Amino acid sequence: MKKLVVGLTGGIGSGKSTVANLFVSRGIDLIDADKIARDVVQPGMPATNAIAEHFGTAVLEENGQLNRPVLRQIVFSDDKAKAWLDALLHPIIRQTMHSAINKAKSAYCMVDVPLLTENKMQSQFDRILVVDCPAELQLQRAMSRDGSSEDTIKRIIASQASREARLGIADDIIENTSTLDALVPKVDALHNKYLTLVSQE
Repeated sequence: MKKLVVGLTGGIGSGKSTVANLFVSRGIDLIDADKIARDVVQPGMPATNAIAEHFGTAVLEENGQLNRPVLRQIVFSDDKAKAWLDALLHPIIRQTMHSAINKAKSAYCMVDVPLLTENKMQSQFDRILVVDCPAELQLQRAMSRDGSSEDTIKRIIASQASREARLGIADDIIENTSTLDALVPKVDALHNKYLTLVSQE
């Protein structure tokens, strides 16, 4: 039986991680694309070595970790460098993600992908679940959670896909404008819907 794979996304401060944890507490395997992206560039990994070879050892710290601020500066000011890095990392991340999906044991599995819309990854999932809330609420939540300035959070929101773009690719939407208690029945309803879809396969 083919496994149902749900791609989960949402902007900063949307409450996506809270929603992800609610699905996990219902026994669903969650694959974290951000964690995979960090794991593939650990010291000594082939991708890390290729990055150092391409950009020079200035992108590595003494302990072999990627010096992210240095690398970020290079790729943000140079489109070709960014394209090279994306071409290296995206296939590795995708392959690692698919291998994790194949190992998942739950009735369906969920992949948490913060930049799903931006990286046009919707075709890799059976359904897209978007956690949505208004920009003012995003700002408020992200500021109180991260302790970052309003300007910093606004810049992050501006660099992410627009709310409209995210909603445009959604099969399912969770409006997260209230409390955790209000989220629970929404997650339960979708959990049951996904289980029904799996049983109909």
